[in-house]
Amino acid sequence: MTNNTNNNSLLPFDDRDGFIWFDGRIIRWREATIHVITHGLHYGSAVFEGERAYNGKIFKSYEHTERFICSAALIDMPFPYSADEILVAKESVLKANGFTDCYIRPLAWRGSEQMGIGARLTKTHVMIAAWQWPSYFSAELRETGISLITSKWRKPSPDTAPITSKASGLYIINTMSKHAAEDAGFHDALMLDYRGYAVEATGANLFMVKDGVVITPKPDCFLNGITRLTIIDLCAQNNIQVVEDHISVDALRAADEVFLTGTAAEVNAVGRIDDTHYKVGPITRLLREQYEVLVRR
Repeated sequence: MTNNTNNNSLLPFDDRDGFIWFDGRIIRWREATIHVITHGLHYGSAVFEGERAYNGKIFKSYEHTERFICSAALIDMPFPYSADEILVAKESVLKANGFTDCYIRPLAWRGSEQMGIGARLTKTHVMIAAWQWPSYFSAELRETGISLITSKWRKPSPDTAPITSKASGLYIINTMSKHAAEDAGFHDALMLDYRGYAVEATGANLFMVKDGVVITPKPDCFLNGITRLTIIDLCAQNNIQVVEDHISVDALRAADEVFLTGTAAEVNAVGRIDDTHYKVGPITRLLREQYEVLVRR
């Protein structure tokens, strides 16, 4: 199972010490509350980011900020801050909490000024929180890889959802898929798209290796992850050929190596998908090691 443990693992997220940046100012963690009649809660009108800081530096902070603001625009939600203001706000959260290595969660949502499908009168609220969160999967899985089971839920086509936005509402099928995977004794779920191609896990992008070539799905119906793009750059630096193409379930079964990438997951090997088993191979190990060095520079 997943191992998201830390010193606060048994504390609910609404009952912790610390500080959160909320609508332009740093406030105490427990004071960062909203009303139950809030558009973002009732209609999923919210966008978010997931980021990590290493040695006091937020990795790819500007890229995440750009995507955060773009995600809001894609769901027709006005964004009240500039990129520079969000960059400064994230640094202030790290300083207020005294963190150097942590996870950062920016969130923007429509407020309680209007209730109903229409939301023109709502105010966009923004908060940034940070907490200490180790690797998404436990250390022992580095040598064995995690297990995935294919979800019954499919990623939607780009003409049915704003698939390039990191919008909260799009993640409900991921949550459902992850719960089903854990109930079946797996760590996570493999998500297929509306055409039946393998595209990602519930919170990470998918890569496979075949005959020394790294293959990753075309990001035409799922989020083009920042960590995903970083790994593609690392492949280029190591003269490893990368092909972006549709990946059939049969092609994935025949892969030599499979791994996932994401801010939370970082670079994580896959040891099993359904009844197919894989070894943690040399390309996965190389990219994982180089990524770990890169984020701590």
